[in-house]
Parts: sequence; C-alpha cells; structure tokens
Amino acid sequence: MTEETGQGFNRRTFVKGAGGLALAAGLSAKSYARVLGANDRIRLGLLGCGGRSEGHVHMAELASKQIPVEMVAVCDIWSLAREHRAAQVKRVFGHEPQSYKYSEDMLSRNDIDGVMIATGDFQHAKLCAEVVRAGKDCYVEKPFANVLSEAIETRDLVKSSKQIVQMGTQHRSQPYPLAVRDIIRSGRIGDIVHIEQEWNVNEERWRFNDMDTGRNKEMLMDINMEWKQWLYGRKSQLREEDTDWKRWLLGKPDRPFDPHVYLEFRLYKDFSSGIFDQWLSHGCDMVHLWTDQAYPESVVANGGVFTWKDGRDNPDTCVAAITYPKGFLYTYKTIFGNSYRSFSRIHGRDGTIENYGGEGASLFTVTREGGRHEFDPTESGPVYTKTPIVGPAEDREEIVRVPGAPEPNSLGPDDDDVEHLVNWLRAMQNRTQPNATVDHGFSHSLVCIMATQSYWSGRKLYWDPKNEKIVENPV
Repeated sequence: MTEETGQGFNRRTFVKGAGGLALAAGLSAKSYARVLGANDRIRLGLLGCGGRSEGHVHMAELASKQIPVEMVAVCDIWSLAREHRAAQVKRVFGHEPQSYKYSEDMLSRNDIDGVMIATGDFQHAKLCAEVVRAGKDCYVEKPFANVLSEAIETRDLVKSSKQIVQMGTQHRSQPYPLAVRDIIRSGRIGDIVHIEQEWNVNEERWRFNDMDTGRNKEMLMDINMEWKQWLYGRKSQLREEDTDWKRWLLGKPDRPFDPHVYLEFRLYKDFSSGIFDQWLSHGCDMVHLWTDQAYPESVVANGGVFTWKDGRDNPDTCVAAITYPKGFLYTYKTIFGNSYRSFSRIHGRDGTIENYGGEGASLFTVTREGGRHEFDPTESGPVYTKTPIVGPAEDREEIVRVPGAPEPNSLGPDDDDVEHLVNWLRAMQNRTQPNATVDHGFSHSLVCIMATQSYWSGRKLYWDPKNEKIVENPV
C-alpha cells in the first residue's frame, strides 16, 4: 500500500452520533432517495486523496466495465491532493468531479450513493461512522480501526444502520484464499495446529527521503510518480497553509505541524502501528477466513527498530504470536532488513498448505507431508539432500488451482484487484452483505490492536469476548 493523506472530520458530530446509535437509522434514510437498480449508475465519492485513492479510482475504472459506476466527487483537506486526484478522475471518467475540502460538505449531497475512504489508519473508523450516519454506503480501507473503543462504536453504528459497508481486505473476494478455506473445511489436512506467515521486504518501508539506498529515484517515481514527488526529499511540498492540521489530527493531542508525520504517519505510533496495521491486518483476516474464527484468545508481540534507524517509532522488525479458541497458534513476522522468500504455511494434523510469496500471493500447494504418517522426520519423514526441495511422490503435493482464475504465482493480484470492489457494488444494488463485513473488520482490528498494545507494554494480553475488553490475565 502507498501513503495516504488525511481528510478532516467533525469530532463533535461523531461523539454525538456514537453516543446515540438511534441517529443512524434516521439519517440512513437519505440513501434510499435513490433506490439502485441493476442498470442504475452508482455514484461514488472519494474521502482522502492520497496514494491509495489512486488505486480506488483505478478499481472504479475497471469495475465500470462490469457495472455502471462513476466517481463524481473528491474530498481531502490538502489542496494538492485534491487537485491530483480530481485530475485523475477527469482523465478516467471524462468529467470534472466536484472537489471538497471538508467531508461534511461532500456528504450533504443526496446524489452520492457510496464513499470510498483512503485516509490515515487512525481516521478510518471515525470517518466510516460519519459516512454511514450521512446515509451513504462505504468502502473503508484497512485497518478498520486502531483504537478499540472506536472499533466497537463504529461497528455497532454500522450494524444498526441499513448501509452496506465493505472492508478493504480484498483477499476475501479472491479465488485462491477462498479455495484454501474450502480445502481446510473439507478436512483434507486435518485439524489446524499452527498457521505461520512471514512477509519481508529489504527497504525502509513508508519512509521516502534522500537516504533511499539501494533504489534509484527513477524507480521510485515509476512506482507512483505523482505521490512520490510529494514525499521525495525531506523538504515536503505539503505546507501548513494548504491543509488543516488540527482537522487532520482528528482528536489526537495537539502537536506542531510536521509534514512528514502527516505524510508518513505509518512510522509514528500516535497514528499507526505500521506493520501490524498494514500487513497483520491482512494476515490475520485470512486466518479468520480460513478457520472461521472471529477473535483471538491471547496475543503477545515483540520486535524493534533494528535496520532503519531514521527516527521512526514503529518497528521495522516484529513478530506476534496469537492463540485462538479453536486451539491453534498463529505466528506473524515481518522484517524490513531482508526480503528472502516470504511465505505462509498452514500446518494440519494430516498435511500442510504452503503459500509462496508475501501478502496476496496466489501460489498455494497442498501436501500430505508433515501429516501423522510422518510422525518423526528422523524415522519416518523424507530426507532431503538437494534443492529445490520436491516432496516425496507418496505425499501427493499439488498446486492449488481454481478453474477460470488466473494462473497462480508468488505475487498474485495487486492491490487494485477489481473483484472486491465489484462485490461491494453488487451488494449496494442488492442490499446484501458484502464479502468483508464490519464484523470482519472488527476482528482484524482487534488482533492488530492487541499486538500493538503487547509490543509497547511488553505484556501478553487476553481478550474477554463477553465484556469486549483487553485484559492482562486469562479469561
């Protein structure tokens, strides 16, 4: 994911709405002034016009080939971000979108059906609540929330409304993670005992400056030219007079304006947990998809800043160990100092599923190797003497393939995979729940919040599902 700017929020309105959920039902009626049919053009607004919103426009462009949809409005408190995103919308859809500095102005329009949120991690839940209270359907990027009280309040608000809310955890709409879920449900590899993920890069993720060693400036610009131009070099193009700093803070303690905190918020613990918010959110969401689990039993995390000592708060290397009520361990790890062979592995009592690649990779294999017939590798398991390793023929390792889906590989679809957006748009038309509901968003947020609190406190933490509290002793 690329960096996103923040869009402001009316804090007084949020507190009033979150405290009285009945307000949601009354305001949600706005969205039914236009009842969407299969052939009606769905009109979308963008809330937050940073790097990820470029992908949102691209996804909407791809989706428009399958379903009538268009972008009609963009909103961001930073003028330059608004201008860049409005220009992209005009190029893609052939019309000038209405631009707004403040979200309440855009949300007052009755002709907008849905809003896509791509702001800072700490702003997602509050802005989702604002969109839902305005009677709009919502697509909100992950993490859904990184403060527990906000996750609970906004989840309850959404569930008491009639709005269709999709989390940006797109792997729930992709064929290969779903195929793995079905293999696990079939019992083919037996009861799950452990799921492991290690997703690595050898770069100073989310920091862009003149110390970008190992990469050249041209390559950075090719990744996302317009966005990296704003970030490249420590002298930022973001000026305080071109945005609304206090609005961006969204209730966080006041502090002096800092453009690099604004643009590189994922490095700073007051606004994001970095790796946990960005990647563990995807990782644990897939674990929940595969195992039908909704919340953890316990979480403990560790790590530190070992490679990129550039002033960041959040770790560049971290690991989290999570247990679940079904009785299995999930371990998640990321390092930013080596990129060797990211993977995911699902250990069952009767076999193993392996994924080759990092977050989103579609190349999975399933094998009997590691099952009960190979109880001890020194006595009954295979012995390997050369690489690449190929398992014994009797373990029948095979690549997971899905008819009609693209051939699997270690990269998989990119962040702009269109199927997840189309799923939300269809759900808007049919008034049905999408693939990644607010409950799924609450679940992944809970894991990330617990991992973050454990990392900073040095304590193992537990979830009390009855009282919905994070506690320090087993429940």
